[in-house]
Amino acid sequence: MSLDGWNTLLVLGGIRSGKSEFAESLVADAATVRYVATAPSGGDDDPEWAGRLAAHRARRPATWRIEETATDPRRLADVIASARPDETLLVDDLGGWVAVLLDPAHQPADDTATVDELATAVRACAARLVLVSPEVGLSLVPTTPLGRAFTDALGTVNRAVADACDTVVLIIAGQPCRLKPVTAEPAPTAVLPPVRTAAGSPGATVPTQTGPVSAQTGPVSVQQVNGSGPALPESPPVTTPDPPADATAPDATAPDAIGPDGPTAPSTARPATAAEVDIRPGMQLPMPDEYAGPQAVERLATLDVPGTGLGVLEQVVSFAAATQGTPTPAAWQAVRVLLLHGDHAGGVAAGTVAGESARRAEQARAGQGVLARLAAGSAASLQVVDAPTAAPIEHGPALSAEQVESSLRYGWRLAEEAADAGVQLLVLAACGAGTEATAAAVLAATAGAEPPAVLARVVTGGGEIDDIAWMARCAAIRDALHRTRRSSRDARDVLAELGGGDIAVATGVLLGATARRIPVLLDGPVGVAAGMVSRDLAGQTRHWCLLADHGGHPAVALAADVLGLTPLAELRLDLGEGANALTVLPLLRSVLALAAALPPRPDEPAAGAGEDGPAAGEDGPAAGEDGPAAGEDGSEPEPVEETEPDFREPEPHGPGPATTQPAPQPADSSGSRAG
Repeated sequence: MSLDGWNTLLVLGGIRSGKSEFAESLVADAATVRYVATAPSGGDDDPEWAGRLAAHRARRPATWRIEETATDPRRLADVIASARPDETLLVDDLGGWVAVLLDPAHQPADDTATVDELATAVRACAARLVLVSPEVGLSLVPTTPLGRAFTDALGTVNRAVADACDTVVLIIAGQPCRLKPVTAEPAPTAVLPPVRTAAGSPGATVPTQTGPVSAQTGPVSVQQVNGSGPALPESPPVTTPDPPADATAPDATAPDAIGPDGPTAPSTARPATAAEVDIRPGMQLPMPDEYAGPQAVERLATLDVPGTGLGVLEQVVSFAAATQGTPTPAAWQAVRVLLLHGDHAGGVAAGTVAGESARRAEQARAGQGVLARLAAGSAASLQVVDAPTAAPIEHGPALSAEQVESSLRYGWRLAEEAADAGVQLLVLAACGAGTEATAAAVLAATAGAEPPAVLARVVTGGGEIDDIAWMARCAAIRDALHRTRRSSRDARDVLAELGGGDIAVATGVLLGATARRIPVLLDGPVGVAAGMVSRDLAGQTRHWCLLADHGGHPAVALAADVLGLTPLAELRLDLGEGANALTVLPLLRSVLALAAALPPRPDEPAAGAGEDGPAAGEDGPAAGEDGPAAGEDGSEPEPVEETEPDFREPEPHGPGPATTQPAPQPADSSGSRAG
């Protein structure tokens, strides 16, 4: 299960349930961890307890800082309250803390005040905090007064801490069960009337409303249909820009072209539609083929190519093979560009020209402008999608919870319609005021980044650096993060508080594309910010994403590192999000077509069969000076074991090299070809 997005988390579990191992796995990737041990070490008369503590110590990485509170249990609240925002704390466990408190030597004057102090510290903790505690409420009532005092006290502590934490997980027999926040049940879908999608397929059960969503007219509509969930807006039309006269469109009827459903065998299970799916953390979506990618790379090594092969572009072949499910992937023919148009109000849009993003979107609709011309040159269709305008994040949430839900489902349906239309590759593009600063805010919330480090400089239309606008954007992000410092870092909360409409729709596109096994090409801040959020909903999405170029953008470079995406090029174009991807697309197609069409390398001649080798039929070398020649008595000659000569460093004679004559090279008997 995915638990990304938490800030304070309580892990409950019984004895030997695996709660400590689970808690340790949650913080394993943190840069620094403070491990707070609460239990006393015990005496020499209890070797079993000493063995348990030794096992815990052996599991901890050497880089973790250990802090013990057994001698002063009331200090635990101070340790938690004083933790810095860049720290990660693991408290293991509250059962040991309660046991020490019950010791007469540490008995507090007011038990209730002590528990309230701990809960207050947890609620105000600025660091990422994981607390482990035994769940003893499911057992029988102890028969001793001390046992009853322990279970009563620990039950009170668990309730108080669980109320203070934003996430609570119960471990049962090693299996995590999320208790808080409670995920909603999937909405019933039997009452939804079937309608036709924009592509004309009759099978989808998606309720529609009249008119597309517009950034000028307001947020996405969330009116209920039969009480089953928010209605989805009507999808915008898909346009195919006219290619330039000298452009050569890819041949969709080529022998190596893949069909609308791809080369993989169709799944027998019908994928969930946008109206049916329950978008929540821990979603289980398809993964690419884990064998096809390595097999494709191994196949490349056998092809008849000069030099060292395709270099970094091998990963394109591996990615296409994994997403297509075959070691011989074909070039993508049907490509669709989704241009997400959504503005962000407030300080994040400082330095932008009012109405500029709307003008760019209208240009694309008319088949004009940079993105439309690049799409035409690649024979890719273009769909301009209007997302709701985000409110100023420094003053309040960017979107309501209903808008986030509707935007996620809207993006999912856009991916569904692309799959139904036979699209084999999606390209995410975006244009909107304030998108770069919003992406920096999302990275700060999901990856712990420092906003000034991931916020690019603001460049005016005349090519000048506008530091005043950059500082205004930094201040807006700072105020937004301060406003949400107590908020949950759940994916939906990040979208509502900081993300905005375009990132929410892009997140839905990535989730829907993963569900329908469509790869996505990214290259800008909106796309990678959506990748960070979708990772917290379904970790499989990043495996279906390919990064064309980070464009020199610090936020894209950082998100790519977190998501494990390696940029394919370093063009550093600044023509808008999506332009890099469309510029690189012809190169990717050429590489895939080349890898699919090249024949295997012909067999190489055996070593020693050249001009100077022995002629066929000649006697082989003698086995020894006095031994019989090979083949004289009809027996096979003994194999001669080849040994490499010992290497000896030449002794220098004075300064400079030992000799000016080239060292004799041993004959190559390995059979490898020259070059």
